[in-house]
Amino acid sequence: MADSTQQLRRGFGWLAALGVLLVLAGLVGLIYTAAATLTSMLLFGWLLLIGGAVGLLHAIQARGTNFFWLGVVVAALNIAAGVVIIARPEAAAEALTMFAALLFLTGGVFRLAGSAVVRGPQFGWTLLQGAFDLLLGILVLASWPSDSKYVIGTFFALALLFDGLGLIATGYGGRRVVGMVSDAMDAETKAATASAPDTTKPVQPE
Repeated sequence: MADSTQQLRRGFGWLAALGVLLVLAGLVGLIYTAAATLTSMLLFGWLLLIGGAVGLLHAIQARGTNFFWLGVVVAALNIAAGVVIIARPEAAAEALTMFAALLFLTGGVFRLAGSAVVRGPQFGWTLLQGAFDLLLGILVLASWPSDSKYVIGTFFALALLFDGLGLIATGYGGRRVVGMVSDAMDAETKAATASAPDTTKPVQPE
């Protein structure tokens, strides 16, 4: 039990350490947003390229089935997209920034319309979310494409930051819960040992 407790604590500790690294990476990304944008685009491109190659291998292994041509087409598209993004990361950042702005605009419009029509218990929160998404989409679209060097990098850095904070909270909370459970089990063991009859004393003959 002690060994398993130590392993759990060590695992949660590594989780918290990974969270610290992600928080540091997110803070650096917020400072150097242009480099974060370029890094995220290259990473995205390589992920598409590797995923396309793996998908192509799976499709070749499944040749002779109905999945073959669909797998080949999807893998080829992923490989082509990965090559284009790696070759032109700036253009890919501009396209993704435009796509993100359109997503914010459409999401904001739908949230505003939905909150006005439904008027449920979360009316105010949904209205505020819709207005924020709409405003963010307008701001990004108004300064496009000059802001494409910073938008994707900012989102990427914020994602790293919040993921790191979540891992730190999980690691710290997990270590605390494991410690509480271990202390409670130790207390129960001591109480059971103290209440058990002592059989080590020799019995006096009558």
